[in-house]
Amino acid sequence: MSGTEPADLASLVRPGAVAIIGASADPTRIGGRPIAYMLRAGFQGAILPVNPNRAEVQGLASYPSVAALPQVPDVAVVAVPGPAALKAVEELAERGTRFAVMFTAGYAEVGEVAAQDALVAAARRHGMRLLGPNCLGLFNAAAGFYPIFTASLEGGLPLPGRIGIASQSGAYGTHLFAACRARGIGTGMLITTGNEADLSVADAIGWMTRDDDLDVIMAYAEGVKDGPAFADALAEARRAKKPVVVMKVGRSAVGSAAAQSHTASIAGNDAVFSAVLAEHGAIRARSTEELIDIAYAATRRIYPVPNTLGVITISGGAGVLISDAAEAVGLPMPPMPEEAQARLKAILPIASPLNPVDCTAQAFNDLSLIGRFTESMIADGGYSSILAFFTQIGGAPSMAPAIRAQLNAVKARHPDRLYALSVLASQERNREYEADGYLLYEDPARAVVALDAMGRLGASFAQAEPAVPGTIPAIALPETTPSESEAKRLLAAAGIAVVPEAACSDAEAAVAAAEAFGFPVVMKILSPDILHKTEIGGVLLDVADAETVRRGYATLIDRAARHAPSARIEGVLVARQVKGAVECIMGIQRDPVFGPVAMVGLGGVFVEVMRDVVFRRCPFGEDVAEAMIRSIRAAPLLLGARGRPPCNVAALARMLARLSVVAVAAGPDLAAIDLNPVLALPDGAYAADAVIEIGAAT
Repeated sequence: MSGTEPADLASLVRPGAVAIIGASADPTRIGGRPIAYMLRAGFQGAILPVNPNRAEVQGLASYPSVAALPQVPDVAVVAVPGPAALKAVEELAERGTRFAVMFTAGYAEVGEVAAQDALVAAARRHGMRLLGPNCLGLFNAAAGFYPIFTASLEGGLPLPGRIGIASQSGAYGTHLFAACRARGIGTGMLITTGNEADLSVADAIGWMTRDDDLDVIMAYAEGVKDGPAFADALAEARRAKKPVVVMKVGRSAVGSAAAQSHTASIAGNDAVFSAVLAEHGAIRARSTEELIDIAYAATRRIYPVPNTLGVITISGGAGVLISDAAEAVGLPMPPMPEEAQARLKAILPIASPLNPVDCTAQAFNDLSLIGRFTESMIADGGYSSILAFFTQIGGAPSMAPAIRAQLNAVKARHPDRLYALSVLASQERNREYEADGYLLYEDPARAVVALDAMGRLGASFAQAEPAVPGTIPAIALPETTPSESEAKRLLAAAGIAVVPEAACSDAEAAVAAAEAFGFPVVMKILSPDILHKTEIGGVLLDVADAETVRRGYATLIDRAARHAPSARIEGVLVARQVKGAVECIMGIQRDPVFGPVAMVGLGGVFVEVMRDVVFRRCPFGEDVAEAMIRSIRAAPLLLGARGRPPCNVAALARMLARLSVVAVAAGPDLAAIDLNPVLALPDGAYAADAVIEIGAAT
């Protein structure tokens, strides 16, 4: 739970005794599978079946009730229907059981929220924690502990390994475990959380971060209920230098609706979710294959910084494919030094020694080329990640042993590099390569994505914790959404620079303001009910003289009356017109999961079309703000592209950081702030338009 100590799941994953409420003698039924799996795996704790109709279950003594159990179980699996499940939770909690794994379904996922709340209340009265309801269970392979009813275990127990899986979906979590097993990848722990009435994926990630038996965490989420707790778990993993690779579904409107019905969770804004992952260095995977590829690479525990890719290949075509993939993800492939290229050319005149380094089919005749070229790439090129494309020759019985020997000699001299091979070989040969420490991918493009992720993890692990603003005083907001003029007054008082302007209630006041600012000026309709003024023609630019101001005033009032007849009109805003600026956008939205989130990007009327924006949870300092600004694709426009004078990025960063503080200080009554445009100039940055929306986040 957010705001409390992280959940201690030691008794949940390593219990001394486990009870099965609704135990079945049939090892294929939901209440029988956990017993069968634990007996097969050799669980050393006490297994206590509870079934009032049987004295014995799968060779174990069975008990008629929770009260009849000879000892207090640390964990209980509840596999009985609704009313009986509530009674079991009450009895277990009263006896002092620490955790209940709730197989029982039919709660919030089908709209029965009150029944789910009753379960939680019954458990909490005695300090018991719930996993689920509507969950498939968990396993801890190292302990032989399998309180789970998946059929995936019929294909075999998990392979030994140091990957943990935290999944809201039980079926998908076990799908991931089974897919890893099929690829020869070990998964030591799986925790599925179902409806998350109590324990969540965040709790599972937090525990896996502290578990010394695990090095890598895979997570599957359909929605996040407690955003701060989820972010805290990711932050804890980053501090521990444990990679978290996340698949988050619910990007689309249809997918989001499915997530709601399946787990009764809030899918949240997908862009915000991605920003939270990026903030804490977690990697977002786009597919199951990518999720497993990246987690598999992370098991090597080599996170290169800076990350550069050197490629050795026997195929020019494969080299082009790899180069395209590296460019797509932004993984640098700098060329080999010219002196090294000349030396490789002297060894093999037909070689292409740039990067990729192509030793050609001549490797068939002289396998020492592989070792000599790879050594040069590391010793001379300095690449931190090495990808070798050897296709079938890497698995050919006549060549593979010599290739392996050549590579191992290089690897022994440079053990700190990350090595990946793209080969087609037998399972036995692949196991040999993997035992030597190489990552194996049939598709080299998949290898590129995984290697790039290792560099991003390394950069995150090496990054210092950003400074967090100190005490933030509260800001008093109006009760209703203010007009643009009032919004700017509030923001200016909070330290946000705005373009000089005046609110005018008649045409002559507008003329006086324009003459004071100097022509040309901008005129805008002033109304708290018209937030998007350009859509009704409510903005006039390049107003050049007093008479045009008078006509403009009348025009704006008329347009507002025609297009928004019910809107409250406070007059017209007259502002100094700023020329030569780069238009940016800054804003705040109150995300229902993660709270206030700041956004920055290139602004203007096309911002919703271009979507060149970045997000970050509030609050943050100027260092983070400047990094956000420099990360947008159009940042070169701010930095002096095509001979333009560079804008004052530091001023933009100050405004953005200050806005993030304002968002927190304003409290939950603030729904959104929109500054569009913010005018970036060489001498500063100024908000030219401002909207503050009051009300609950939607």
